Amino acid sequence: MHMNFLYDAQIIPVEAAAIAATTTLTTDVVDTQGFDSVAFVAFLGDVTATSVLTLTGFTNDTNDTDTPTQLGSPVTFTAGASDADGKLMVLDLHKPRQRYAYATLARATANAVVNGILAILYNAHDKPVNIPADVIASGFINDPAPA
Repeated sequence: MHMNFLYDAQIIPVEAAAIAATTTLTTDVVDTQGFDSVAFVAFLGDVTATSVLTLTGFTNDTNDTDTPTQLGSPVTFTAGASDADGKLMVLDLHKPRQRYAYATLARATANAVVNGILAILYNAHDKPVNIPADVIASGFINDPAPA
């Protein structure tokens, strides 16, 4: 069976770009129904040395951020001079027990710019999945090797 990312997963922007700061960002809540996994991908901008970045995943029985369950250990990184600039932080939640999920990205000690955070729902139960309205253009190319 061949896999196709666009038909097997949904990509959802859950946090817009954020200016340099030391605040915590909380993503939109995503409904994981119909999927076994969700990965949160934080795309970093200019990150000041000594900035401590912590990406944490949460789930909930309801579509909100009230009384959530934190899942596992967060992903944490302390930035050097420029080793986090333009890089990604990824947190993968596999088979969360609760239906709704979201993430927080804490920015502490020194400023960090965030270019945005995506949620990628994957391991779909039914395929093809619907492409969300946030995806304004997509394409699929099947370029098999010559026989």
